[in-house]
Formats: sequence, C-alpha cells, structure tokens
Amino acid sequence: MNTWEPRKNLKCVEILRQFWGDVLPELQRMNVLKVPKRFDPELAYFVVQKAKQRQRLLAWETQINSVGGHNRRVLVRNRVDLEGPPKDFTYINDYKVGEGIQTSNMAVGCECTNCLEDPVGGCCPGGSGHGFAYNESGQVRVKPGQPIYECNKYCACGPNCLNRVVQQGIQHTLSIFRTDNGRGWGVRTTERIKKNSFVVEYLGEIITNEEAERRGQIYDREGSTYLFDLDYVEDVYTVDAAHYGNISHFINHSCDPNLQVYNVFIDNLDERLPRLAFFASRSIKAGEELTFDYNMQIDPIDMESTKMDSNFSLTCLSGSPKKRLRVECKCGVESCRKYLF
Repeated sequence: MNTWEPRKNLKCVEILRQFWGDVLPELQRMNVLKVPKRFDPELAYFVVQKAKQRQRLLAWETQINSVGGHNRRVLVRNRVDLEGPPKDFTYINDYKVGEGIQTSNMAVGCECTNCLEDPVGGCCPGGSGHGFAYNESGQVRVKPGQPIYECNKYCACGPNCLNRVVQQGIQHTLSIFRTDNGRGWGVRTTERIKKNSFVVEYLGEIITNEEAERRGQIYDREGSTYLFDLDYVEDVYTVDAAHYGNISHFINHSCDPNLQVYNVFIDNLDERLPRLAFFASRSIKAGEELTFDYNMQIDPIDMESTKMDSNFSLTCLSGSPKKRLRVECKCGVESCRKYLF
C-alpha cells in the first residue's frame, strides 16, 4: 500500500526545492550520476551543513535589511560553498566616524521651490560654483571628477526634490552572492539599472591617513584591504570598510567595470569629507555583477579631474608609496590587465 502523500498536499514544497537544490549540484560535483537510495556520510553531512548555512545567511539578510538605507531589499545567496556571513563585520548605513575625528554640519540650505527648473542663486550646486548634477530622471549628467552638491536638511525644497538622489538610498534590489571563481563574495543586481543611475554609496569608518597607513600594513599581510582615500582637496582622511560598511564592501574589481565613483556633498560641505557614490557607467542588465575599477582613472584632460585621480584608489596600498607585492586580477574580461596593482 502506498502511503506517500501527493505532492500537491504537501506544505513543505519550498523545503523540498531547497533540499534538491542542495543535493543535485553536490552529486554532480561528486560525479554521481544517479540519486542514491541512501546518502553516504559525506553527502548527508553536506546537506545538514547547507541547511544550517541557509539559516545563518537568512538571519544575516534580515539584519542587513533592518539597518535601513535601502528602498529595495538586499538579498544574500551562496550556491557555491559552505561559507557563512563574514566574521567581524558590522553592516551600517552611514559613515562611522573614527576615534579622534571631529565632523560638523557646514551646509547652507537653498530657498528654491523647484530646484531643477527655477533654481534660486543656482541652488546648492550654484552656491558652490558648480552646475546641477542630475537630469529630471535623477541620472547624473556631469563628468566623472566633477563634484555633486545635493540639497540638504537646511533647504526649503521637499524630500522629493530632484536634487536629492544619493541621500534617498539604494533604489534597486541587489544581491550579495558567493562567486564561483575564487573572488569571495560579490554583488549583482536583480533588475536592470539604467546608465548614469545612482547605485550605492561606499561606506565605512572614517579614519586619519596616519591610521590608514598603520592598518594598511596589517591588511597587506592579510592579503586584502578596503581603504579608500578621501583626498578630493587634501589627503587627510580615508574610508576603511574592512569591519564597518554596507553592501559596497562586497563589490569586486573589474578592468571593465560598470560603476563609476563621484564625490558627493550633502549635509556637510567640508571638502575633506565627501561621500563616495557609485553610479552606473553603462546600462546594467538584470543578473549582472556590479564592479568598479580599484585603480580607476578620471579624465586626464580635465585639470580638476587630474588632481582627483588619487581619490579613486581602493587599494592594498592604503595611499602609501611603498612598494608592495603585485596582486593578480581575476575579473576575467578580455581587457584584463592581469594585475590589480
């Protein structure tokens, strides 16, 4: 007598889907062509560990989305190995100010009612001697290397002002995923992102360059670092996203990237402390990995851009001129330079 319950009556269809989603790829990896009637200890252990990993990753995903800073959900997926959430990493949605650093709000608000069509005194960008950075769709229209000045909390315009883009947070559903070619975690978009659209800020702990130099030597020995110099006008501060950061912590390098970084000023006009915002440098397809060039270069023809070139070095160098070992690039594009640094 068959005592199996028909599939349509089961309340655990998703659990079964996850189970076979774990088992079948592992059997393929083990070169087993047929599902065995009884699992050997190695396969049984893997299935149990995969289920525990899924629970940990789901808890981490929930924690990430509880922090805020996203208008869409951040997903976490690992279909490659048993790696769980990173240890000693805290997800944040704003800069963490390091020890001994003082910041203050130095912004001046505009008096506009329509900042794009009728800017008073040039609005916030004009007050700093620059043009409006966005079009009516919120896409950046200034060249890389030019700063962006958004409206701030002192402005007369409302929260839906077209000059408030970066401060609105992430607008696309992004996924932290485990890469299958040894690059660790990566980030992909689950939906199409239009060219010149804002994607995400680079967040971390603001530290002095002296502290960055000290940490950089430690990170060098560990083989990785997340130091990003804030040297728009002065080489004073660095963002360290090693232990405090957001989803940008997991964005990988590519020699043919789809993201470009801009310096953005909102509530703080201190040019030593810009916000670092990534915009799409081209149209990005759903499912495509997000990347930026850890050694990106700004247009050398533009004088302002030339002095800003060193802003955009997320490197194992921590801004130091000391010679270090070359790091092999694994981006895999045709134009790959073979080495990151």
